[in-house]
Amino acid sequence: MDNQSEVREFLMSRRSRLTPEQAGLSAGPNRRVAGLRRTEVATLAGVSVEYYAKLERGNIGGASSSVLEAVARALQLDDTERSHLFDLARAADGIPHSGRPRGRASKSAASRPSLQWMLSTITGGIAIVCNQHQDVVATNELGRAFYSPIIGDGGRTPNLARFQFLDPASRDFYPDWDLFAQMCVAIMRTRAGRDPGNKQLQDLVGELSTRSDTFRTLWGAHNVRTHGAGTKRFNHPVVGELTLAFEELTITADPGLVLMVYSAEPGSASAERLQLLASWAQTASALVMSPVAGTDPVKP
Repeated sequence: MDNQSEVREFLMSRRSRLTPEQAGLSAGPNRRVAGLRRTEVATLAGVSVEYYAKLERGNIGGASSSVLEAVARALQLDDTERSHLFDLARAADGIPHSGRPRGRASKSAASRPSLQWMLSTITGGIAIVCNQHQDVVATNELGRAFYSPIIGDGGRTPNLARFQFLDPASRDFYPDWDLFAQMCVAIMRTRAGRDPGNKQLQDLVGELSTRSDTFRTLWGAHNVRTHGAGTKRFNHPVVGELTLAFEELTITADPGLVLMVYSAEPGSASAERLQLLASWAQTASALVMSPVAGTDPVKP
């Protein structure tokens, strides 16, 4: 991804969404743009118009932290957007987000049995490990049952973004499909800012941009966010609708990997359905491990 283009389009998109009234300025007559002018952002940030124009052209290399902070305040960036701006500046200066290699994260995790042992201890909730490309690289037993529409029967590594935008089944699995799509792309945007040279992520963005008009439009909006914590609704083909709380945890031993844990409110209908799914998963696993003599193993 071209860093200058990323910087230019991100700053322009943030400027265009902020009205003069929101910035505490008078709109004045004969205004031809809905958002702020470059001159207004420069004034709010306390920099010259020429310098801000240089930044918005994508020439952000060498910009000081104080200038970036001032621009972030002027554009009223939230915490994730501010971090994204700093990530883009670090990339322009040739400074990696982390001194540890990101490209080998999923490979090292796959060869580390202790990660799977840890996941296996989580029995009351759904636990999956994803890399920065949205690949599902490890799950617990309940996670495999829950994400069976995505994981399927094996073969290609399951990818949450491909499922979201390229598989019609995602619209059944995600009742709030539009919201999930926005979240998915915004999270990918954030990760791309942290690791702009990641070819696998670039290839995924190119593939989805070519095959999905919705993805291409959302990617062009330059919105960013982190997963963090919250609630989501799902419609599972075995147990029906579930409302689950989620928490995202960073796996420090493998930079780029995150652990997502989904759980249900105790005593709720979703908790009962999650327990039912766990029973179904255990039964299906037992059938696979102990086939009836003379027959083929039964797949869940």
